[in-house]
Amino acid sequence: MKEYISKPGNLSRIEFWAVTTIYVFSVFFMITNIVRNDPGNIWTDNRWQFDEAKVQFDYYKHYFFPSLIRYTLFYLVFLLFNYIIVPALAAKKAVTQNIFLIVFTFLTLGFVLGITDTYLKSYLFFTYENQDQAYRTVFQSSFIYTSWLMLMFSFYSAIKHAGLHLLANSGNIESEYQIFTRDDIMAFVLWMISLFVVLIIDAPSPFIIGWVIVIPYALVLHRYSFISLFRLALKKKNPFIAYLGYILVFLILSALPLTLLGFLLMHDGKMVAAVLLFNAAFQLLITGPITWAVYKRQLKGKQEVYQLKTELGQSSASFDFLRSQINPHFLFNALNTIYGTALQEKAERTSEGIEKLGDMMRFMLQENMQEKISLTREVDYLNNYISLQRLRTDTSPEVKIQAEIESHVNNLQISPMLLIPFVENAFKHGISLQEPSHIKVTLQTREKALYFDVHNSIRPKNENDPEKNESGIGLSNVKQRLQLLYPGKHELIIGDTGKEYFVHLTLQLA
Repeated sequence: MKEYISKPGNLSRIEFWAVTTIYVFSVFFMITNIVRNDPGNIWTDNRWQFDEAKVQFDYYKHYFFPSLIRYTLFYLVFLLFNYIIVPALAAKKAVTQNIFLIVFTFLTLGFVLGITDTYLKSYLFFTYENQDQAYRTVFQSSFIYTSWLMLMFSFYSAIKHAGLHLLANSGNIESEYQIFTRDDIMAFVLWMISLFVVLIIDAPSPFIIGWVIVIPYALVLHRYSFISLFRLALKKKNPFIAYLGYILVFLILSALPLTLLGFLLMHDGKMVAAVLLFNAAFQLLITGPITWAVYKRQLKGKQEVYQLKTELGQSSASFDFLRSQINPHFLFNALNTIYGTALQEKAERTSEGIEKLGDMMRFMLQENMQEKISLTREVDYLNNYISLQRLRTDTSPEVKIQAEIESHVNNLQISPMLLIPFVENAFKHGISLQEPSHIKVTLQTREKALYFDVHNSIRPKNENDPEKNESGIGLSNVKQRLQLLYPGKHELIIGDTGKEYFVHLTLQLA
């Protein structure tokens, strides 16, 4: 809805249908009054003045037809100004013709209103010495009223275009002045437009004063609540009661400037006191609870979005990692390792390799899809992987593999496949069967904290290596999973000393 209102084309359609609806309903209500009641008994805004002047009142002559002409004229003039004259002047097109059209419309509107007023206010003709004086007074009033209508419409156009400009640039305003949001700007625009409506319907002065004070005060209180009051209230035992207390303090502190403003707008002490009391009640009973409800709803929405992002990120990361593991590259390397071993020795080492590979594949296909698994199973997978790699590297005296992995891990739980990417990287980038190289993996736990370290030698890559500039297997994936699954509960340090690459992970487990 907010996006819909902020677009000029959509706002124009809203204006058209709103004005058309008001016009149709106004005419409809006048007609239904005739259908349901005897025209001689229908009470109107001006009938009591006819009765007071003891002038015979005719519903059709003195109210229905003059009002119908006025409503129709107001409707057509609004459409003319809003959709033809003002857009053309804003675009600086046909300026002279449109200025002439404004003058012509002004004269026509004033003249027609004067004619209809001679019927709506025909009781006045009996209060003047002659008809010329009566006509002069009526037409002067009609042109003064027309001038006021033109002024009000200019005010409305200025408000609307200023509002559209603010909404169009709300993103820049929100980024530059962080205390303002798009919702605040939209609320301010709607208040300005509503103020025009209050003025145009000639509302009572106390209502206008209240509208000028109460609504802007509510907007300021709403924004200040999000900036400061909620943060203070949430620290208390009963946040909502504390929030209302802060509103009361805010009202007390702002009472003096509001009183001064009230006396500038009104010169009646009792009226100022009444408006201030109404404002206090309105803010405490309406603005405060509504703002609190909006805040709680936004907070709940943010928590739901965060949870969905976490679950989606976890599922996506797990799926991507599983897909990266079960691929021809991995399977063919493993099979080649087992095949090479089978050529060197008999079935004993080959069967060992096949057994460990089977355990690893079973882990990836079954337990890897669970949200949490026993740390013991994760450790078993690490040991199987290291043992399988040893089958490949044991034939080279240049390779040193050291694993110090604690086997008793106190029934701790961990998200699957978090540790293996670091070990895989170490074997991929740190082992050479032709040059001296080493890997050291250590894992230990203290209470619910896991300490995991991987060190491996750095070997220069061949310039023709297609993976020369590639990052490690699954590193970005595992970093993402750590952020999603263990926010604020992990520390990951990755670096190198020039000769050795190292990874240190500290993880707080449940």
